[in-house]
Amino acid sequence: MNRAATVLLTALAPLSWGTTYAVTTEFLPADRPLFTALMRALPAGLLLLALVRVLPRGAWWAKAAVLGALNIGAFFPLLFLAAYRMPGGMAAVVSSAGPLFVIGFAALLLGQRPAARTLLTAVVAVLGVSLVVLKATGALDAVGLLAAVASTASMSAGLVLTKKWGTPAGVGPLALAGWQLTIGGLLIAPLAFLVEGAPPALDGAAVGGYLYLALAGTAVAYWLWFRGIGRLSATQVTFLAPLSPLTAAVVGWAALGESLTALQLAGMALAFGATVAGQLAPRRTEAVATRVTPAVDGRREAPEKVVARRGAAVEG
Repeated sequence: MNRAATVLLTALAPLSWGTTYAVTTEFLPADRPLFTALMRALPAGLLLLALVRVLPRGAWWAKAAVLGALNIGAFFPLLFLAAYRMPGGMAAVVSSAGPLFVIGFAALLLGQRPAARTLLTAVVAVLGVSLVVLKATGALDAVGLLAAVASTASMSAGLVLTKKWGTPAGVGPLALAGWQLTIGGLLIAPLAFLVEGAPPALDGAAVGGYLYLALAGTAVAYWLWFRGIGRLSATQVTFLAPLSPLTAAVVGWAALGESLTALQLAGMALAFGATVAGQLAPRRTEAVATRVTPAVDGRREAPEKVVARRGAAVEG
């Protein structure tokens, strides 16, 4: 039950991210992707820092900088660059390949060998998202495609490194999210002003949209995301990511009047099925070790079997 609750709470992050497209197109200024990325990251990070009042110490300054750059500072600009230079559906398909990137990084950095079932599930997730969002319109742009791949690789590497490094003693996911969002926002700020100039004039709808993205779509979402990374395997977390384009499609249908074909509904079923299957990782295995107790009065007690739980589930 605790694991199921963790999965459901972590899933709220990609569900909220799936509303970003509708909020951006309906309420925010057009053609200001970097400013939008800045307004998502920096205010949310500063708010979380004000709540936890904890700063990194020692080696965690460098680790927080690396994670902030990968998960926020590089990911946001690359994601928006891809969205502006290639069809949105293609960008979503590339991002849905995140589980495959995470599987590769987990093998490289965590020593986890993926099961064939996990690889197949990742491929099915990409296929399902493709059926939902991919349209045969627009030509592929080399820069946009590279940006999409780089953004997916950046967040996937950040996820695996977050899992590898964990959190310092006495520090929770709220502080970890605050560090990364603040550092990422500070990295985006000069780029946004250099490329897009001064901030645009904002009306009430834009202010409300930015508040929603900064609070629900970023501060709360990334806190839940990093909380999930600390309690689930890296592959379990990344298999929740396809919920984002699925949510975008449902919001487009329900709020923006977009239609859904039978093929798209079939794709939704495939992607959602892959998301569920990705949570059915093998249970933590129990290794039976033999421990010999110290000698007492020249005699050794009988060996006793000690059940030691591994710290994380290993796929396969």
